[in-house]
Amino acid sequence: MAKKDDSTQVVTLLRERRDEILAGWVAGALAGMRGRMSEAEVRTELSALYDALVKATGDGLPPSTAPELDELRAQLRELSRSRARAGSSPSETAVSIFALKEAVLSELDDASGAESLADFLVFSRMVDDMGLITFEAYADARESVIANQADELLELSTPVVKLWDGVVAVPLVGTLDSARTQVVMEKLLEALIETESEWAIIDITGVPAVDTQVAQHLFKTVVAARLMGADCIISGIRPQIAQTIVGLGIEFGDIVTKAKMADALKITLEKAGLDIVRRPAPPT
Repeated sequence: MAKKDDSTQVVTLLRERRDEILAGWVAGALAGMRGRMSEAEVRTELSALYDALVKATGDGLPPSTAPELDELRAQLRELSRSRARAGSSPSETAVSIFALKEAVLSELDDASGAESLADFLVFSRMVDDMGLITFEAYADARESVIANQADELLELSTPVVKLWDGVVAVPLVGTLDSARTQVVMEKLLEALIETESEWAIIDITGVPAVDTQVAQHLFKTVVAARLMGADCIISGIRPQIAQTIVGLGIEFGDIVTKAKMADALKITLEKAGLDIVRRPAPPT
């Protein structure tokens, strides 16, 4: 087991002046929070950290990699994740930890001497390590939050709509890449099974441009639907997109394409054996 540092003055101070140091720590942390959290919330967080710190120090300050600090490190990571989800910045989170230095130093003023200052330098390095832990944990937490939000937006931006009995539509908006194609496939196939539909309309009116890669993604979606026994029609072929498709030499093969979703729905209903008849206006 790693040998603890012989510094005991700061450790004694942490135990004997808990209330004073904790109060100074909370005040310093609040100064950098810009009103994001209440004093009670900050005090609750830092009290748990303070107790974990006192428990880990024992009769001296352990090295930064010592197993005695595992609980403290776990609490620091949880605090960082909580702050990241709440929208706090990484600097605000780290400042909340670094504020402990000032709180302890203010209590050391009465105990002058080179020995107490040497103890504080060791303690300061330990707090710096605590701050680094919060930075790393915050970055991981923010990446997780951003990834989850991206997944949620991807789900919301790819709805499957039931237009008629046996007919579903997928209105696409934005860029169609590999990740989104996979989501489109999964949601379309699930909708085909749930609604027992035999027809699917893929509308690309909201797709800004169609290139070879986008065309390949559309083909994959159509093939996947056909394997489920459903035929697909692609609608939303605007003049600009038509010119681009011709210029690139892209061929849609036997896939039916239409300019408007209404036209695609009309031909789908016709192939399903249904006729749309306009009724005469009732007499006035």
